[in-house]
Amino acid sequence: MEKAQSEELRYKKTLQYGIYVFPVLLLLVGLFSASPATVWKGLRSIIASPSVLLHDYLYVGGLSATLVNAGLCGIICCVLLALLRVELNGPFVAAVYTVIGFAFFGKNIFNIWPIFIGIALFAKVQGVPTRNYALVGLFGTTLAPLVSAIAFGSHLSGGIAVALGAALGVLAGFVLPPLASHMLRFHDGYNIYNTGFTGGIVGSFLTAWLRSFDFTVAPTSRLSDQYDVFLKVLLLGFFVFLMLAGYVIDRLGARVIAEKMRLIHASSGRLISDFMRIGDVPSSIFNMGFMGLISSFFVIALNGRFNGPVIGGILTIVGFAAFGKHVKNCVPVLLGVYLASLLKVWDGGSTPVIIAGLFGTTLAPIAGQFGALAGVLAGFCHLSIVMNVGVLHGGVNLYNNGFAGGFVASFLVPIINSLKKEDKA
Repeated sequence: MEKAQSEELRYKKTLQYGIYVFPVLLLLVGLFSASPATVWKGLRSIIASPSVLLHDYLYVGGLSATLVNAGLCGIICCVLLALLRVELNGPFVAAVYTVIGFAFFGKNIFNIWPIFIGIALFAKVQGVPTRNYALVGLFGTTLAPLVSAIAFGSHLSGGIAVALGAALGVLAGFVLPPLASHMLRFHDGYNIYNTGFTGGIVGSFLTAWLRSFDFTVAPTSRLSDQYDVFLKVLLLGFFVFLMLAGYVIDRLGARVIAEKMRLIHASSGRLISDFMRIGDVPSSIFNMGFMGLISSFFVIALNGRFNGPVIGGILTIVGFAAFGKHVKNCVPVLLGVYLASLLKVWDGGSTPVIIAGLFGTTLAPIAGQFGALAGVLAGFCHLSIVMNVGVLHGGVNLYNNGFAGGFVASFLVPIINSLKKEDKA
């Protein structure tokens, strides 16, 4: 018993230090890949961009500044969690990696802060510790583009625009916690990106309000494929490192890793599925690296390019590989999106379709609960929905697939459950 507790404590300390590895790596690579003047110029361009979907920071600010922005956003999250004394687990690993991923196309070191402030204010009003809402706060940065769209993409000028953008970000952060817990009932946990669905509702409400006052809020598309090879090498190398790290951390060897992975694969992934409790820290880290490779090969197989949104999709899968996603429940959804692209009007190798597949794994619990065919069906339906809901929130909700996934799950799951009951009868 004492040995098991000692091993668990070692795993927790390893995770606390290990979660910093990736953002620090990105920061250092970014700083050493260009001159300070180039990095600063790129960061200024990133911060001053409207940041709505799909605003690829590699296009806006270049490689070095984007890596620095992603690294700093990840470090900010880690430091905040440490200051709030949050015990790290699968959900928080998923949240940090999601922030890092979206720091390639929508989140930056300026626009995430109003969301955090709004969350802190809500906790203050409720009279509870801010750490109680830390997870919603990290995921709630899905609405960070709302800040930038008004501050830097509206017809207002100067300080007024920045102040209004920041105020709307604080408002969005303030209303997210009560809504997030309520919206979970809508899809019953079968849409892993619950905050994405909530963000879609909040974003649609606020965007409609802004449009009624003659503010233009609309999705855009600025994509770069200039750094494709470099980013493939960097990320694939890191994913292999994660798999090796998971093996090395577990002193008990490959057989125990395999046993823990079987436990992870047996989970449906339905909210809330913390793989660091279902398995353990080493097996979760191994699964993160493995899912990083699977998602990267999905992109490569479709002849896709590693740009900001695609990297965001890959890193989100990697993060959620500690919190609900594994190969058995993700691959059917990926296959469903690809099959849909063959029959529908969209090019299967285009960035919108590829990220629909990557982020569409928000529906992985459907495959995990009801089988591979249900997962394929979910992916097939998801592509149509996600291509049409972005106009509602104008691109200010970065987790557009989470928004779409909520509708798909709420539509399919009751039907599947009903059919299963009829089969039993």
